[in-house]
Amino acid sequence: MSDSASASQLLAARLQIPPISYSHAYGSWIFSSDGGRYLDASSGIINVNIGHAHPTVVEALRDQVGICTYASPGSLQASGMEQLASATARAVHRPDDRVMFTPTGTHAVEAAIALARLAQRARGEKNRHRVLTASLGYHGNSAFVLALSGHRSRRPHEDDSFGIGPAFDPPYPGQHLGCPFPACRAECAQAVRDAIVNAGPDTVAAVLIEPVNGTTGGGYTQPPGYLRAVREICDEYGVLVIHDEVLTGLGRTGLPLASHHAPDAQAHIVTLAKGLGAGFIPLAATMIAPDLAEDILSSGKWLPLMGTMSATPLQARVGLAVLSVLDDLGALDRDQVRGAAVTQLVAEVTRGLPVVTDVRGVGYFHGIELAPGTVGDALKITRSNGLLLYPFVGYRRDGSGEGLLVAPPLNATDADLDHLGQALRASLVRLGEGVN
Repeated sequence: MSDSASASQLLAARLQIPPISYSHAYGSWIFSSDGGRYLDASSGIINVNIGHAHPTVVEALRDQVGICTYASPGSLQASGMEQLASATARAVHRPDDRVMFTPTGTHAVEAAIALARLAQRARGEKNRHRVLTASLGYHGNSAFVLALSGHRSRRPHEDDSFGIGPAFDPPYPGQHLGCPFPACRAECAQAVRDAIVNAGPDTVAAVLIEPVNGTTGGGYTQPPGYLRAVREICDEYGVLVIHDEVLTGLGRTGLPLASHHAPDAQAHIVTLAKGLGAGFIPLAATMIAPDLAEDILSSGKWLPLMGTMSATPLQARVGLAVLSVLDDLGALDRDQVRGAAVTQLVAEVTRGLPVVTDVRGVGYFHGIELAPGTVGDALKITRSNGLLLYPFVGYRRDGSGEGLLVAPPLNATDADLDHLGQALRASLVRLGEGVN
C-alpha cells in the first residue's frame, strides 16, 4: 500500500495501481486533471452502460431534483415507479412480471431469494428454504450472499458463512470437476440435479445462477442447452430458477437478457441492477413471474422490505431515462444480437499473442485471460496507452488465474472502438515482450 493510501481516512477497495485524479467524464471517456484522457473500456465496473453524462439522463436528473427526490411509496403515490416497473418488464420481454425496486444488485438478489422462499411457502411448501448456487459465481456483497456465492477470494471466513456455500460446479473449463466430456455440454446440468437430490428436493426453494458468468471468471458462457436443462430439472423437482442478471441484463451481452441467448430457459425470477442505474444512481430490480407474485399476495404474507432509498421518484425518473436511451440504441431488441464489433475486436487484438491464454465472452462483455503474474503490469501498460480496464483474478480452484475485462459502453462510437483496438493490441504486445 502506498503512503497516500495508508494515510487516507477513506476505506475503499483499490486496484493494483493507484487511482487517477480526474476532472470530468463524458461519453466513453474519463478526463484526467493533468489534461489526459482515458477510454473507459470496462464501463466503470461494467455498469456505465450508456457512457458518462448522457444528456438525456442528465436532463432528467436535473429536472427531478428540482421537483422531488424522495417520497416513500408507503405514504405517497408512487406513480413514477409504477411507470418504471412497466417499462422495465417490457424492456426485458417479461411484460407481465411484478417488479420490486431496491438500491443495489446485492439487495436485488436478497429480495429474489426472499420472494422465492415466500412463493414456495405460499404454495404449501413449508420446508423449502435452501438456495443452491455454483462454485464459481458472484451474487452480491452482503455476508449472506457472499457465503452462497462461488467467489473464492471474497467468501467469508468459515466461522462467518452461516453453514452455507455453493452446491454444484458450473459448466466451465477447469471448473466442473469430474466432467465426463472433453468439454462441458448441456448434460453437465446433471450436477444441478445431483445438488438438489443431495440437499433433499423438498428443502430446496430455488437455484440461483448467472446465465453468463460475470467478473469472477471473466465472461464464461454456458454450453448450448445448459440453461434449458437446468430449468427442466428444476421444474421436475418443483424448484424455482433465479437468473442473476445484475451485470448481464439490459444489453450487456448483446440482448436484453443474457438468458435470451438460450431458448426455452426463462427463469421464474430475474435480477437487474448495473445497466438500470447505469452509474447515475443506485437502482436495482427484482422481477418475478405474475403467478408467483399472486400466490404471495393472496397468502397474506409480508413482502420483503425494500429499504429506505428504494422506489424514489428520482430513481423512477432516471431509470425511465436510461431505458429510453437503451431503447433508442436498439439494446432492448430481442431479435438482433448487438456487440459483434466488440467480439471481433477482442479476437483480432489478442490473436497470436502467447501472453493471452484464453478469450471468452459475448456481446459487450469479454474476458482476456493472461499469463500468470502479468495482470498488474497489464493494468499499468493499458493505462499508459489511454485505457481503463478492470481485472478479474483468482477464479481457478487453486486461487490462481488473472485477466482483464473488456466491456465498453453500449453506445461506444466507432472511433472509441478504434482507439480501444489499437491501444489494447499495443498494450498486449508490450506486455508479452516483458514476459519474454
